[in-house]
Amino acid sequence: MKRVVLCLCMAVAAGCVHAQGVSPDTLKMVELQGVEVVATRATRDMPIAFTEVGKEELKQVNLGQDLPYLLSSTPSVVTTSDAGMGIGYTSIRVRGTDGTRINVTANGIPINDAESHTVYWVNMGDLASSLRDVQVQRGVGTSTNGAGAFGASINMSTIDTPTQPYARLNFSYGSFNTHKETLNAGTGLLADHWTLDFRLSDIGTDGYIDRASASLQSYYAQLGCFFGSSSLRLVTFSGHEKTYHAWNYASKDEMEEYGRRYNSCGYMYTDGDGVMHFYDDQIDKYTQTHYQLLFNHAFGSAWTLNVGLHYTKGSGYYQEYKRNRTMQEYGLTPFEEEGELVYKTDLVRKKAVDSWFAGAVFGINYRSGRLAASLGGGWNKYHGDHYGHILWVQRSLQAPDPDGKYYANLGVKTDGNVFLKANYALTDQLSAYGDVQYRHIGYKIDGTNDKYDWTTEKGMQVLAIDERFDFFNPKVGLSWRPSRQHSLFASFGVAHKEPTRNNYTDGKFSDHPTAERLFDYELGYHFASGCLTLGANLYYMYYHDQLVLTGELNEIGEAMAANVPSSYRLGVELMAGLSLPCGFWWNANLTLSRNRIKDFVETLYENEDAWGDKWEVSHGDVPIAFSPACVFNNRLGYRYKGFSTFLQTQYVSKQYMSNAKQEDCTLDPYFVSNLHLDYTFALPYVKSLTVGLAIYNLFNEEYENNGYAGSGFYYDEAGQKVRYNYAGYAAQAGTSVLAHLSLNF
Repeated sequence: MKRVVLCLCMAVAAGCVHAQGVSPDTLKMVELQGVEVVATRATRDMPIAFTEVGKEELKQVNLGQDLPYLLSSTPSVVTTSDAGMGIGYTSIRVRGTDGTRINVTANGIPINDAESHTVYWVNMGDLASSLRDVQVQRGVGTSTNGAGAFGASINMSTIDTPTQPYARLNFSYGSFNTHKETLNAGTGLLADHWTLDFRLSDIGTDGYIDRASASLQSYYAQLGCFFGSSSLRLVTFSGHEKTYHAWNYASKDEMEEYGRRYNSCGYMYTDGDGVMHFYDDQIDKYTQTHYQLLFNHAFGSAWTLNVGLHYTKGSGYYQEYKRNRTMQEYGLTPFEEEGELVYKTDLVRKKAVDSWFAGAVFGINYRSGRLAASLGGGWNKYHGDHYGHILWVQRSLQAPDPDGKYYANLGVKTDGNVFLKANYALTDQLSAYGDVQYRHIGYKIDGTNDKYDWTTEKGMQVLAIDERFDFFNPKVGLSWRPSRQHSLFASFGVAHKEPTRNNYTDGKFSDHPTAERLFDYELGYHFASGCLTLGANLYYMYYHDQLVLTGELNEIGEAMAANVPSSYRLGVELMAGLSLPCGFWWNANLTLSRNRIKDFVETLYENEDAWGDKWEVSHGDVPIAFSPACVFNNRLGYRYKGFSTFLQTQYVSKQYMSNAKQEDCTLDPYFVSNLHLDYTFALPYVKSLTVGLAIYNLFNEEYENNGYAGSGFYYDEAGQKVRYNYAGYAAQAGTSVLAHLSLNF
């Protein structure tokens, strides 16, 4: 029913916009200022490895999948999906760098969660339909705002404001009941000064994995005011998601017994007929709303000022059925039944968070003659309440209090930074780049953790975190353009990163992790002539005190990340592109890399018990987990009049799922192809009508793109230590299709 109502609203809105009947000649054609807030973006004259994905390129693949999947053809990118369809809980890695180390901004405003450093793309459904472009910087990149700028950055810019009214309706439907409905509309320029743009979206899927459904509703709205050399924009976008859990993944044995789509999340019991029963409300539900007030002003031709205020409100929870849980862990008292003490029971728990994130960013930019410079920075504050409820208990003398909290803690974080960057043309061919940033972070967590303190057995673990960090991040480089076709650059940069919330809440009680440091060396070449482009980047990213899983457990038996003294990523990225007048085009990129932890020492515990015997195993140099040695992307397409098609392929080599280099805990290499076809018609009263079909995993590759792994040991009959491993795998959908239709008014 919701889908029907949304479709009717779309049709009415489109008709209203089209009925304005404004001729292009009746509008004053002005160039409206862009929505950039601060100079966090790289340009071609900077010694930075980056790729830009424009609006049209996003539009080609934006049929409902999350933004990471729309960027999957850019160099060194690997994506993952819990539900197996690219919708719901998805993630992106760049050069093996995971999402907690990738800085993400929208119009210069930080998007990463301040505590976890993750971007939950599930909360930002269909944001791509409101983006002008996306820039992916690899390596340290330029100075930016927010957490997670530690190996890659994703800088998003929202839509420009057209001067003419418009409306677009987009519909998709396909395998596993996957669907998307989107309305984009705008008034154009009103009274020479005002604009209004908005978007409504609804995305849903049953998911490839059993019960891994996702329902995503979102909106985007932008009110713009333009006066002379100044512009003021109020931007808001929001996402609401409801997803069924699929993050347990499945072992190879489970897949063989129950099928590749098996999902253990929510499992309750198996009845006498062998039918498994699952908890219906094993769901994640969250709403996140962003507000941005963006002011731009140009002081003549050389100086510009950008200021942005922002506020983000997030609230939601996830609840799950837990089997055979120790009552003390949830504040419940064991009881006696038939002469025996009952310590464990089944229960339903709910974990919630209520947070806000606010702040300001600024940029003062100068460009004249040989010099381009920016002074920028920002200040942000995060306030997050974390708490948990017990909703139901199978066996207990205590009735759960739905309003009672078995844990509650407050996280408060402040983050301020200032940077100065400049690019100066030493000669007509040679330019020098310098960039210095100072960043200060203060982070506190007070209250009780969601983990029972088994060391004292007096209640939940007490959190009393109060940390301060001061980082200095310099970057320098040279760019040389010997001719219009050729350009080269070399750069060196330093980045620091503070630990995440989980590094504290899952770490040792008193021995807190230290900050990580990255030294990034880059060497690049680019060639462009006529229809041909070529590029190559060499990189060496050396990490000091990188936080990785070592197998070590904290005092209560929880797996934790520990600082390792030395690790690195060494690689080459090769790019090529060809565009022929006959309509054929081709883009390809290849990353070959070596990713290693030096002198890695793994800690194993007897039966994974922190109080059992401990076994330290020295592995020497080992591959970093989830860091493939080879990633290859290829896109071959053809355009003729209204017809367009392209074949997108990706190869990802073997990935280890732990840092211990265990061959039975790997993701196998995979080679996946997606075929897109569409045709655009010109019709009366409509600017265009496009119909198309996307066939994903064209050759039905059976693969997994994510997972987890762990290890322990036991003593055999001879008293010898015997290692054992376990692993879970995120299976991905086989051949699936999405048909789509787009109307432009």
